[in-house]
Amino acid sequence: MFSTVLVANRGEIALRVVRACREAGIRSVAVYSTADRDSAAVRCADAAVHIGPPPAKSSYLSIPAIIEAARAVGADAIHPGYGFLSEDPDFAEVCAAHGITFIGPPPEVMQRLGDKAAARAAMADAGLPVLPGSCGALSSPGQAAEIADRIGFPVILKAVAGGGGRGMRVVREPGALARAYGETRAQARAVFGDERVYMEKFVDNARHIEVQVLCDMHGGAIHLGERDCSVQRRHQKLIEEAPAAGLDPGVRDAMCDAALQGAKAVGYVGAGTFEFVVSAAQEFHLMEVNCRLQVEHPVTEMVTGIDLVHEQLRIAAGAPLTMRQDDVVIRGAAIECRVNAEDPENDFVPTPGTLEEFVAPGGPFVRVDTHAFAGWRIGPDYDSLLAKVIAWAPDREAARARAARALDEFRVEGGGVRTTIPFLRRIIDHPAFGAATHTTTLVDAIVRGDEGSDVSPDLPQPQWLSHSTQYAKAGLAPWVSSDEASPNGQDAQPAVL
Repeated sequence: MFSTVLVANRGEIALRVVRACREAGIRSVAVYSTADRDSAAVRCADAAVHIGPPPAKSSYLSIPAIIEAARAVGADAIHPGYGFLSEDPDFAEVCAAHGITFIGPPPEVMQRLGDKAAARAAMADAGLPVLPGSCGALSSPGQAAEIADRIGFPVILKAVAGGGGRGMRVVREPGALARAYGETRAQARAVFGDERVYMEKFVDNARHIEVQVLCDMHGGAIHLGERDCSVQRRHQKLIEEAPAAGLDPGVRDAMCDAALQGAKAVGYVGAGTFEFVVSAAQEFHLMEVNCRLQVEHPVTEMVTGIDLVHEQLRIAAGAPLTMRQDDVVIRGAAIECRVNAEDPENDFVPTPGTLEEFVAPGGPFVRVDTHAFAGWRIGPDYDSLLAKVIAWAPDREAARARAARALDEFRVEGGGVRTTIPFLRRIIDHPAFGAATHTTTLVDAIVRGDEGSDVSPDLPQPQWLSHSTQYAKAGLAPWVSSDEASPNGQDAQPAVL
């Protein structure tokens, strides 16, 4: 096992990894920007290293700064958390060049799967069902129109190097395609430094289901069941749960088997997630593969009793999996609610400020993953995630009631600070969510005030401002999400799958 792990991240995920290292008897070292010098991760780690000013490009995304910090403290491994450099194959290669273990998949696997268009082609070759669309980057609006005509509208344009729900646009009619193509390329270039985009068929009224996998270096591979992530705002998840309620058992088994098939085909190592779109007819297609720990991993831990960070550490150290597929048992139901410092009544604009009161909920089977505390200043430099409230119970309805109770207990106050807690309660109480018949259109329905439906009309895209635009409206610095990665993939020849 490792002697010292450097945690190359911030916020709740950095604290999560620090705690796992402490439990495993591993020395942990936090890195921090000037804005995070008093963070919970810095306070709890065995040591901490300052790596730069608040802007992420000068700190958490600075490979030289992080490598120098690791060398200075004698770290033999780096845990990247999620977002920032977690899916950057160049970073993994630099770690290897300095004799430091990157806790994640091999660089070549990340390179292959980080390019979303190339990943679609690789998974199609492995026999997984993928949505019709381009298997490589689009070269022009004309080619986009040609493919859209073949597969039919609506379609969705996505950034090849995308992540965190950004760089996507739904197009419902031919006349809107050329403009959407240009806007998506511009956003992809600005956010990810890679303007390439690809196209998929868009499935209306769909569910977003993902499968968690664990793979070791010795050919061992298991899945830990599935999660429903259908409650989303602009493709960014708000509430997740495990298992996915109402999913046909045969579809569940086929989806989990497909995830393992895909993982084995590319030689995956570590914790990873295969994300699928499931239609109303319960037909499923792969969307993408995430080569990192997901924000929503706690719901899987709650229903399986398996600590995913501990498993990441063991796998990266070269140990084989200690369990077989038959050892994985799903017990009960878990629901996670992401509490963000945003104002739902004002287009979800982020609300920086100093927390004057911060009292997290408790009680039986309630877990709160957070880095916040009274006196903590929520700055404008990073994402707005304050906490994740996870509730477990023997069945989904009891878990829903427990999640509602926990949200009601949460106390967050501060000058100018607003949170999504009231909006999350509306989701929990929504009839469609209660009946587990909701789809990715649920949040649209709630924003429209249609509490009895989650079917979205053909509204213009996008329906909300991007976070960077929201910050500009508020006179603040651009927003940088720690749940985003910006891997640079290789050019692929466009075609149709």
